[in-house]
Amino acid sequence: MTDIQAETDTGAETDTGTGAETETGASTGADAGASTGAAARRAAMRTLAVALACGVIGASVVLLAAGKTWARGTAAFGQGTLPVHATGSQATALPGALALVGLAALVAVFAVRRFGRYAVSGLLALSGLGVIVIVLARRSATGALNERAAAASGLTHATAGHTSTTGWPLVAVAGGVLLLVAGLLAVRYGAAWPAMSSRYDRPGARPSVRGRAAARPAPVDPDRAEDLWKALDRGEDPTQAAG
Repeated sequence: MTDIQAETDTGAETDTGTGAETETGASTGADAGASTGAAARRAAMRTLAVALACGVIGASVVLLAAGKTWARGTAAFGQGTLPVHATGSQATALPGALALVGLAALVAVFAVRRFGRYAVSGLLALSGLGVIVIVLARRSATGALNERAAAASGLTHATAGHTSTTGWPLVAVAGGVLLLVAGLLAVRYGAAWPAMSSRYDRPGARPSVRGRAAARPAPVDPDRAEDLWKALDRGEDPTQAAG
């Protein structure tokens, strides 16, 4: 009898130790999963902040540069010359328009999901790329300067002489680069960014009562460490959930 009782006690101790080790392993796994999820969320928020800053600043810079003088020259008038200049919007209106498109696309990234988000992110990147290409192609503003020279001299076919460009086209290019960076970040990391709240969706798009009930988390088992950690990760009080 003594030997049987000793073996029983030993088996109970073994079961207790095994259960404790299982709970410890589950707790460790839950901690690792929670840490990984928190790190992923922090990384997503960092890329979101960088993309927002690049998009807003880039669009603002392009719009600002479009209204500044891009090129200067002179127009012959009688025995002398008259100074003429051309702004970015006079040279081409496309950079400013693309900046507005990029800004709208940046806002729309948060209103769409899945494939729509990829499409809008691509539009944002293409807006920045378009600004860069167009500004570099039209930075001399030759056509706009000739028009200003013709208007100043009163001669239809007058051309501007002694032309030079300013640094504002390069500023516009920098704005286009920022828009491009914002678009590339949205393409790469946009899937992990938060979306607009469902209360802004149309009424027919809201899930049914049965769908919401199915999406509810399973009840918390207070005897399972994994359920407790999952409840904490969702921001719930596991003691209340268990009750």
